[in-house]
Amino acid sequence: MQHSNALNRLDRLPVSRFHKVTLLAVAFAYFFEFADINSFATTAPKLIKLWGLTVDQVAYVTSLSFVGMFIGAIVAGSIADRWGRKRALIWTTLFFGVSSFAAVFSWDLVSLGVFRVLTSAGLSAMTVVGVVYVNEMYPSAIRGKYQAYAIAIGICGTPVTNLIASAVVPLNDWSWRLVYLWGSLGVLLVFFSGRLKESPRWLESRGEHAAADAVLTEIETAVTAEKGPLPEPAPPVAETPSTKAPLRLLLQKKYLLPTLLLSVLWMTQTIGFFGYSSWAPTLLAKEGFSVEKSVFYVALTTVGAPLGCYLASLVTDRFERKWCLVAFGTVIAICGLLYGLTFNPVLIIVFGFLVNLFERGYTALAYAYSPELFDTRARSLGTSVSYGLGRLSNAAGPLIVAALYTGHGYQSVFYFIAGTWLVGAVTLAAFGARTRATRLAEAESQRVRVPV
Repeated sequence: MQHSNALNRLDRLPVSRFHKVTLLAVAFAYFFEFADINSFATTAPKLIKLWGLTVDQVAYVTSLSFVGMFIGAIVAGSIADRWGRKRALIWTTLFFGVSSFAAVFSWDLVSLGVFRVLTSAGLSAMTVVGVVYVNEMYPSAIRGKYQAYAIAIGICGTPVTNLIASAVVPLNDWSWRLVYLWGSLGVLLVFFSGRLKESPRWLESRGEHAAADAVLTEIETAVTAEKGPLPEPAPPVAETPSTKAPLRLLLQKKYLLPTLLLSVLWMTQTIGFFGYSSWAPTLLAKEGFSVEKSVFYVALTTVGAPLGCYLASLVTDRFERKWCLVAFGTVIAICGLLYGLTFNPVLIIVFGFLVNLFERGYTALAYAYSPELFDTRARSLGTSVSYGLGRLSNAAGPLIVAALYTGHGYQSVFYFIAGTWLVGAVTLAAFGARTRATRLAEAESQRVRVPV
C-alpha cells in the first residue's frame, strides 16, 4: 500500500505564476480548438456555390466529423492514461493542427471531408485531455473558476475565426482555404511544452510516487520563492496503485450512473450547440441572406461566447454546478427558439448573442463538473467515453437537421434544438449529483493547516 498526497499538496498552493502559465497554455490550445471547430460551417456557404454542394452533402461531412470526434475522445482517454496528461495534450494539439493544415490543400468534398474527420478527432481528443489536466493541476476550491478562465480565453477563437472568415471567404474562389490555415496554428503549443508539468496525481495513480514527489517539489519550490512559506498539506491517504482502467470499469455501480448522466449531458449539449452553430450560416444563406451577411451575423453573435465563460467563472465555485447547468440549459432553449422565430437582423444577433453567451457558460460549467464525478482511476476513461458518446450522437444530428429543414422548414430546426436542450436540463435536475459539498470539504481541510 502506497500513500497518496498529490491532491493535498496541490490543494494548499496559492495561485502563482505556475498556475498562470498552465492556464495560458491550456487556453492557447482551447483557442485554436474553438477557432477550428466551426471552420467547415463558416466555409460551407462558399463551397455550396463553388462546388455545387447540397444541404445533404454538408450534413454528411458534418456528421462524419462527429464520428471523428467520438474516435478522438475515446483514444484520448487511453493516451492520457498511458502516456500522461502533459504529453497527451501536446500530441493531440499537434495532430489537429497538422490535419487542419492538410485541409488547406483539399481538392474536392471527399478530400476535405477526410481532413475534417481527422481534425475533429484531434480537436475532441485535446478537449478531453485539457479538461482532465486542469482538473488535476488546480486546487479543488478554484479548479472550476480556472477551467472557466481557460475556456473564456480559448472561446475567443470562435468570434475571431468567424470575423476572419467573414473578411477572407468572400475575397475570391480560393481564400476560404485561409480559414483552415488559421486553424492549424494550434501546433505552436509546442513552445509551451517546456513550461508545463506532468500531473502528479496521474503519476501517483500509477504508483510512480518518486516521480510525483519530484514534480510536486519543483512546483512547491517555485511557488514558495514567489509567495513565501506554504501551509502543511493534509495527511497522506492510503491508496493502491491503479492499473490501466479497462472499459468494463465503467459498468461498476459507482461509475455507471455518472457515465450515463454525463453521456446525456454531452449528447444534448453537442446536438443542441452544433445544431445551432454548425448550421446557422448555411440556413441563413438558404433563407435569402447573402453569404457575407449570414457569416457576419453569426460572427457578431459569437462575441457573447467569452462573456459566457466569464459568467460561468463567477458562479461555478460559488453555487452548485448541477443547478447552474440546469438554469443555463433552460435559458439556451428559450433564446435558441426565439432565434429561429425571427428574421429581423437585430433580433437574430441579440438572441444569437444570448445563445452563445449561455451555451459557452454551460460548456465551461460542464467541463468543470464532468471530471468531478470520477476518481483518479476512472477520471480520464469516464470523461472520454461520456464526451465521446456525446460527440458520436451528433453524427445523426446534422442528418436530422437537414431532414427537418427540407421537410418542415427553417423554424422546425430550432424547435428541435430547443427541445434537445430541455431534455438535458431535465435529466440533470432529476439525476445530477451535487459536488459542491465535496469541494468545500477539501478546501476546508487545507485551511485548518498551519504554515510551515
